[in-house]
Amino acid sequence: MKNLENTMAAVGDQSHGSMEPIPVSDSSLHSPAPAADCDVLIVGGGINGCGIARDLAGRGWRVVLCEKDDLASHTSSSSTKLIHGGLRYLEYYEFSLVRKALQEREVLLKSAPHIMWPLRFVMPHDPSMRPAWMIRIGLFMYDHLARREVLPGSRSVDLRRHAAGKPLKDQYKRGFIYSDGWVDDARLVVLNALDAKARGAEVLTRTRCVRAQRDADGWTADLLGPDGTKRTLRARAVVNAAGPWAESFLRGVAQSAKGEALATKSLRLVKGSHIVVPRLFEHDHAYIFQNPDKRIIFAIPYQDEFTLIGTTDIELSGDDPGAARIAQEEIDYLCTQASRYFDKPIVPADVVWTYSGVRPLLDDASGDPSAVTRDYMLESNTTAAPLLSVWGGKITTFRKLAEDAADEVGKMLGQSNAQRPAWTDGAFLAGGDLSGWIGAARRPDDDFERFVSAVQAKHPWLYGQLARRLARAYGARIADVLGDARSFADLGAEVAPGLFERELRFLQDNEWAVSAEDVLWRRSKLGLHYTAPQREQVALWLQTHPKNN
Repeated sequence: MKNLENTMAAVGDQSHGSMEPIPVSDSSLHSPAPAADCDVLIVGGGINGCGIARDLAGRGWRVVLCEKDDLASHTSSSSTKLIHGGLRYLEYYEFSLVRKALQEREVLLKSAPHIMWPLRFVMPHDPSMRPAWMIRIGLFMYDHLARREVLPGSRSVDLRRHAAGKPLKDQYKRGFIYSDGWVDDARLVVLNALDAKARGAEVLTRTRCVRAQRDADGWTADLLGPDGTKRTLRARAVVNAAGPWAESFLRGVAQSAKGEALATKSLRLVKGSHIVVPRLFEHDHAYIFQNPDKRIIFAIPYQDEFTLIGTTDIELSGDDPGAARIAQEEIDYLCTQASRYFDKPIVPADVVWTYSGVRPLLDDASGDPSAVTRDYMLESNTTAAPLLSVWGGKITTFRKLAEDAADEVGKMLGQSNAQRPAWTDGAFLAGGDLSGWIGAARRPDDDFERFVSAVQAKHPWLYGQLARRLARAYGARIADVLGDARSFADLGAEVAPGLFERELRFLQDNEWAVSAEDVLWRRSKLGLHYTAPQREQVALWLQTHPKNN
């Protein structure tokens, strides 16, 4: 098992921040294969599939992506929402993975400062868990495995004097602080899909690939749309980015030219669950807690009014990954472990929302689900028409995974990296270029605050909370959402508090939103702030105002 590490010295020189496709020679834009509707069919609309679609489309490849549900409707919207190196992976000697992830943190933070920002983490020291010297060594490595320009380094902290010590039990007197980043994971997927579409990719949601027949020259795929209409297309190559369904895609949907087995790897499906409770502390730091079982959990400021606590590691066997839900035992576990640190105990009755995601980890025969590698593997199969399968991965390394995958697809289709070079290192995601509002970039977190001020100055009628929410969600694209609106009357009816018809139409027309769940739990987290009747109002509006075709 070998990760594809096709590092190019000239990546920085090839970076593009515009929304235009990367220039390539005229001859490279024409497929030599007859009757191909696209160069690459990507199956799976999570972070890996959308990231690969973006990268390939930006290199001039003709891309079609299909997702059986909504974008990011499974694993990619159910993470702990961190852009992090993975401090705990150092204990498993995953130095290559940690370094790769650390290198990606600031690349991502700079690409979309509206949905990603730096976050400081506090680790209260419990001598019974790990000795202080071990933590200091680990943090030293964490600080120095990759270059940092934005994120400050680690330090010790006296919890008796620091604000982070106030909500903790008195026994925790000493701790450590280090840096990582936060991301709105579901919006990260959508921004990649938007960039892919802007560069020429066709993105099909609620469209299931029901058959992919391979022959020597390409693939014939049957796609079943949301209205039951079947579409058959020809693709020169297929990328299997189906996440938890990647193995079952190869064992059922994909059919080989000569009857050979396409599935050569096995996935371990590990459920990670989170709970959300009313806000447990006032400061803006997050916590990382060490547990007696040698696992860790996070307690993170969430949506201003809440605290997010997670995650668990529960192995699934034989269950449908899409049906994963938190078990009572997981709720009890997270409440118990968090209560070991917080002065005020957390009980199951405090939980206001839960979510669970299934991590598709490559089976390495490890007995402990927490020890299974989070690194990715790209498996190429060229016995006939090219097939690339994505195994494993984590949200922090999605851009590098996509770059490696696009390199490999290009090779399989007969194009060198020099002809279609890597370009995403240094490129903005949709809405991430704030320079039109604030001038030259400085620091991602400071840039965003300057951006919010600029939005409020241009639209003084927008009250602060709404201006900040729209700025967070859309970045520079806020101009497209607001259009020529000069007052709240121009936004249409207020369907639910702070959610107007104009934004709902924008999400329908531009971000593939169809249902209330799409809007309230993936394109935003407004569902967490609304009552059941308010959520129902949004659902009713979407049902009675379908997208304009």
